[in-house]
Amino acid sequence: MSSPRTLRRWLVAALSAALVASGAVGTAQAEPADATAAAAVTFSDTFDGPAGAAVDSSKWQVETGDNVNNHERQYYTSGNRNAALDGRGHLVITARKENPANYQCWYGTCQYTSARLNTAGRFTAQYGHVEARMKIPRGQGMWPAFWMLGTPVDWPASGEIDIMENVGFEPSTVHGTIHGPGYSGAGGIGAAYSLPGGRAFADDFHTFAVDWAPDSITWSVDGNVYQRRTPADLGGRSWVFNKPFFLILNLAVGGYWPGDPDGSTVFPQQLVVDHVSVTTGDTVPGTAIRGLAGKCVDVAGADPANGTPVQLYDCNGTAAQRWTVGSDGTLRALGKCLDVTGNGTADGTPVQLWDCTGGPNQKWTVTGARDIVNPRADKCLDVTGNSSANATRLQIWTCTGGANQKWTVG
Repeated sequence: MSSPRTLRRWLVAALSAALVASGAVGTAQAEPADATAAAAVTFSDTFDGPAGAAVDSSKWQVETGDNVNNHERQYYTSGNRNAALDGRGHLVITARKENPANYQCWYGTCQYTSARLNTAGRFTAQYGHVEARMKIPRGQGMWPAFWMLGTPVDWPASGEIDIMENVGFEPSTVHGTIHGPGYSGAGGIGAAYSLPGGRAFADDFHTFAVDWAPDSITWSVDGNVYQRRTPADLGGRSWVFNKPFFLILNLAVGGYWPGDPDGSTVFPQQLVVDHVSVTTGDTVPGTAIRGLAGKCVDVAGADPANGTPVQLYDCNGTAAQRWTVGSDGTLRALGKCLDVTGNGTADGTPVQLWDCTGGPNQKWTVTGARDIVNPRADKCLDVTGNSSANATRLQIWTCTGGANQKWTVG
């Protein structure tokens, strides 16, 4: 969080639970059949505990003091004064407008208090799926962040991965960025993601994640992938993301990037964190969906563009064939949703990949009979023409019980 820069618990165990909730019985396996390594939770905090309790000190340390580098206006306090559980499975980081004399900052008396937590000395990650589900604050001068620093810290040479940052004057937008030697501060490499329709991130919880592999980092919001960075993006500069990093959660107030709060900013403000998790082993989330002739549901050409056909293809374990079952009834791959084209309900309407919209044409129920049904159309996911040839397009069709409508998830 040095400058501008971003579970649904997709674990296989949670996948099984989602399938049961959606009507599936006996189709999910304990682990993906084609996984190169079993996915494993290496860090998880769901912030269960009594209201007012401090965070688990075996997982987090609470930093104290001010931040000289960014000219922020808050003092980070210890204990549970500005970071506490709410008794409902959340961590709440609270920023308050106050300047008691005992909070002295490098430029004078701090005007605000807040909290910053990290896992240094307790947990580090090297590759995997790193995510937090959070509801961010709102208002001019607010600067919440979920990020990572390389160890040992020697910034920027040791590297920084910003999974999510928001500045209050952009209520609909978050940023994801990498920093390293020669591309730090304002020169960090990243992109922004904005909610459709001008909605504000402060209005609801959202899941912010990266999928981190040896030669790539991919950012997503609510499963929607919005950027991928590789060594090729660095113009010959050093890729420093092949070592352990620790996690950081904080809510800053003011600073060079967001600017100071003004008369429109209402205090206190809160960053509410539902969960934080790191899953390693298999760095591509999801599992295969197998159908006719043992072949897999596949995104053509592994192309995440809207409208890409979804087809039957030899199983190969790539990201184009790894699907997650969302608690909202969606089936997701490459950060987008399995979608019935044009909201159609007629037999023969093809399916495609599309931005997740929450529409009924993106809702699916996996049944105990191994059908995948779109409830709105009351039709089944179907292999066109009962053909097992590679690249056969998938569609919806009246459920017949045929082999071209039978699917095994996992």
